[in-house]
Amino acid sequence: MTILIVDDNQINLFLIENILKRAGYTDYSSLTSAKAMFDYLETEVKESTNTSVDLILLDIMMPEMDGIEACKILQDNPKFKDIPIIFVTAIEDSKKVAEALDVGGIDYITKPINKTDLLARIRVGLRLKYEKDWHKKHEKKIQDELELSMQVQRGLLSKPLLEERFNVNASYLPANQLAGDMYYWQKIDEDRYGVILLDVMGHGITSSLVCMYISSALRDAIRKNPDPVALIEELNRWMNILNQEKNTFHYYFTAIYLVIDTKNNTIEYVNAGHPPGFLLVEDQRIITLSTNCCPVGLFREMKVKKTTIEFKEKIQVLIYTDGVMEALDDINHDGLEELKKLVINQKFDIQMQEPIEYVLPKELQIDQPDDMCVIMIQAGNIS
Repeated sequence: MTILIVDDNQINLFLIENILKRAGYTDYSSLTSAKAMFDYLETEVKESTNTSVDLILLDIMMPEMDGIEACKILQDNPKFKDIPIIFVTAIEDSKKVAEALDVGGIDYITKPINKTDLLARIRVGLRLKYEKDWHKKHEKKIQDELELSMQVQRGLLSKPLLEERFNVNASYLPANQLAGDMYYWQKIDEDRYGVILLDVMGHGITSSLVCMYISSALRDAIRKNPDPVALIEELNRWMNILNQEKNTFHYYFTAIYLVIDTKNNTIEYVNAGHPPGFLLVEDQRIITLSTNCCPVGLFREMKVKKTTIEFKEKIQVLIYTDGVMEALDDINHDGLEELKKLVINQKFDIQMQEPIEYVLPKELQIDQPDDMCVIMIQAGNIS
């Protein structure tokens, strides 16, 4: 712990040094100008990448650069802005004192210096520095844990699958580091593929934890029985385990799950309260994959109904979370209709371009309040 005393008057320096020494503060340095203070701080940071200075006693009236200007410079520097500054001044002008506090000083003491007042203000300043350091340390720890959690969550997402008769790829844009959107696909057998996209209520840490909880159950469920009805019922059972009566919150998620058979040219799907997907058949006919049951986890028992669609040659599917639709909404456009038009009017090449690029312009991909996920699927004769 170091206290810097910055004053161009040697008598004032000597007086403050003696007060500090007698009060038990032995780690201090006296400097006679703002430039000397900057040099001291910069040298210290170069040697240790961090400053041990916990408090600065800074005179307002000094030649070349006064204490107010020096304080402004310190506040603009991320390395030094958290060091508490107590102004020491002989000025009785209240406007000047107010200006000193406005630029970042935490307190002031007037000359001639009163020992009791000075030590009381020093104790407050050091306590403030300790609390700031404690919060910074814990914020960094939380940030590191969030970063690790984000990596884990992203690691659970499926990689692009590009085969002769089946292609699937996704774009994933969380509103925060952790998201409530999740997708997964799995090759069930030689000709069948299961694809699911879900959106957990809420945002951030809580919804991401539910996502990771469901992710574990999902993989086992698809392996055991990939049928859309069976899978959604199994996920609802897992959500019932999570939603115990004693719990404060009741969690649920919307989902759309498809099983695509490239041999028999069929799609079976369940839409559990999710925004409608769009299916383009043979480059001509658009089919809306509408909701056919309630969200998963909303009720203990849910009636699940699947829909089957047949095609002859090829299909193109667009599914997404509601954040995408909301990003497209404005006074003149309906997000749902805009997405439908895109599927009709565009030939997607998901091997060459990210799905989100077909759906949202760059300016709508940033600073959105909700998580966004887009999945594009092509199946059949896609060469």
